[in-house]
Order: sequence, then C-alpha cells, then structure tokens
Amino acid sequence: MENHIHPTVFKISGKQRKERLKQQPKLIWFTGLSGSGKSTLANAVEVQLFEDGYMTYLLDGDNIRTGLNKDLGFSDSDRIENIRRIAEVSKLMMDAGLLVVSAFISPFREEREMIAELVGKENFLEVFVDCPIEVCEQRDVKGLYAKARKGIIKNFTGIDSPYEKPLDPAVHVHSDQEELKDSVQKVIKTISANICH
Repeated sequence: MENHIHPTVFKISGKQRKERLKQQPKLIWFTGLSGSGKSTLANAVEVQLFEDGYMTYLLDGDNIRTGLNKDLGFSDSDRIENIRRIAEVSKLMMDAGLLVVSAFISPFREEREMIAELVGKENFLEVFVDCPIEVCEQRDVKGLYAKARKGIIKNFTGIDSPYEKPLDPAVHVHSDQEELKDSVQKVIKTISANICH
C-alpha cells in the first residue's frame, strides 16, 4: 500500500451494524454457465429473503458490467478483475450488515476461492447452478452461444473459454431438473442454517 494512503477507522463498526439489523452478513454466490438460471434463481432467493425480513442486495453480472466494470472485457485477466471488484463491493456491503446475493458466471475456481478468502470462508456460500450446456444453448434468448460458435463473441465460457465446476458448493442446484420454487427452498434452507435473525 502506498505510504500516503491511510484508511479511515470508522466510528461505527460492522459488528454494530450487524446488531442493528439483527442478521449475520453473508455473501451468497451463484455460479454457473450463461443461461443456467443463475439470475432467475438469485432474484427469487432475494425476494424470499426480503419477504422474510432480511436486508439484502443483489449484484448481477450484466448490471455490474454496464456500470462499475464497463471498462473491462472478457479476457481471463479482465474476468478475474471483474470478480475481484465485485468481491470488494460485496465486502463493503457485508460490512454494512447486508446479505449480499451475487449472480456471476465466475468460471474459475481460483477466483471463487479468492472471493471466499476476501470475505471470510465462513461468510461465503457458493451456489452451483448446474445445467448442461445443451440446455443453456436452448434457453439462450440473447443468442450469445450462437454468436460464440460462429466466432463473433470470443472467450465465451463453455465454448472457447473453460468453466471450472465447484468441487464442494454449499448448495448444488440442477436447474434443468428442478422446479424454481424447489431450488429456492433448497438455497433458503442452507442460508437459514448459516444466519441468525
């Protein structure tokens, strides 16, 4: 860190914010291929948490890339920086006492491990939204897979860039086999076991 940078010590602590909100901040991280249903599931889970009285915030890939990370492309290094920035934002939101719900392809295990280290492994709940690539392609309303197969889009996860499946996710959802409401309950059950209200 540069010698002239001195982070401020805040008068209100994360512990105080947590006590005010009566909840344990966590980062619920949805990962999976494009079209696997990450955003749909993450949105439904946030709605359920909010209705249950929790203070939440949802971060989603496309939304972040139109603002905070609009300067980044899709090379491996840009993908890693994209996720690093999101992890830092998530950490700030957790310090504010929130339950942070994040939906990002985040294809590399190493970057997901980096997130867990940054926010604390005890605060990181990885949700693997598992779906065969053939199904993801059938669902692809944006036509991204077709463009990737034609070479119009480069470094597309699952086509010419790898996706490394989580080895031990907190929740493993098979979005091509499960009803959305059942997947939501599976995730909520795991979250509830990890937070106090």
